[in-house]
Amino acid sequence: MRELISIDDLSAQDLADVLDLATQFAEVQKRDMPKVPALRGRTVVLAFFEDSTRTRTSFDIAARRLSADVVNFSAGASSLKKGESLRDTIETITAMGVDAIVVRHASSGVPTAISGWTDAAVVNAGDGWHQHPTQALLDSFTIRDHFGSLEGKRIALVGDILHSRVARSNAAAFSKLGAEVVVVAPKTLLPSTLDGWPVTVETNLDAVIGDLDVAYFLRIQKERMGSGLLPSDREYRTRYGLTVERAARLADDALIMHPGPMNRGVEIDPEVADDPRAVVLGQVANGVPVRMAVLYSVLGPGRFDHEDELEAVAAS
Repeated sequence: MRELISIDDLSAQDLADVLDLATQFAEVQKRDMPKVPALRGRTVVLAFFEDSTRTRTSFDIAARRLSADVVNFSAGASSLKKGESLRDTIETITAMGVDAIVVRHASSGVPTAISGWTDAAVVNAGDGWHQHPTQALLDSFTIRDHFGSLEGKRIALVGDILHSRVARSNAAAFSKLGAEVVVVAPKTLLPSTLDGWPVTVETNLDAVIGDLDVAYFLRIQKERMGSGLLPSDREYRTRYGLTVERAARLADDALIMHPGPMNRGVEIDPEVADDPRAVVLGQVANGVPVRMAVLYSVLGPGRFDHEDELEAVAAS
């Protein structure tokens, strides 16, 4: 794997390879000195053209724990403000001798375009409504860590499917790893077509809530919405929020997940957000070893097909 643009570009085996490597890096995280020299001498640029807390910080920590040099690029303090094109900006950064560019952008397709403008490895950290592959990987890692496998698990993605790059990436990843995926949303928050999505569709959350292994709630992305898609936060919570009453119907070993940032009292009731089955902070924590695995996979000496190679990385 020399770049990561979309979950659609990865096979089930590719996903398993990255998750296996992340497991090794999770063990590194437990050390007193949670750092390995795996990417010493490499330079990773974090080019975030859209606001981020979890993803940017997670990639920053991941790169540093691999001993890479990290450059945080600020669009607001760059020549983009002077009218320089995105292409010229990327080509300028590349000319300085960087090895990887981690990109987040509000427009779909930008990481794909950037991969054609640079010889550096490109990692998509979220582009518009399109893809968020490392979120899908860390979510898959979290579920696999809890259940041992995603095979045969029933997972519901609930909420704003229309505007969610997380929904697109997660549906593909979960399905490739053997899960049954159902999307649950009002019709106004579903794409006009779900052709190619490996999912079933349900508009009534109460019809599926009692038969789930994972209840994954998505943020209502009001910044991407036009008017009229939602009547009110209160009505949305009533029909699609994880209320205390709905949480009581979940299995004792079910997982409650959310990519963050969470709108408490809309997508998930405050009491439920603190339920022991809620692993939202666990998802955040798992982002570091997963993104270590991704960066190593695109910048390291090659793919990891053998257990001894994985162990060698973790032991370094």
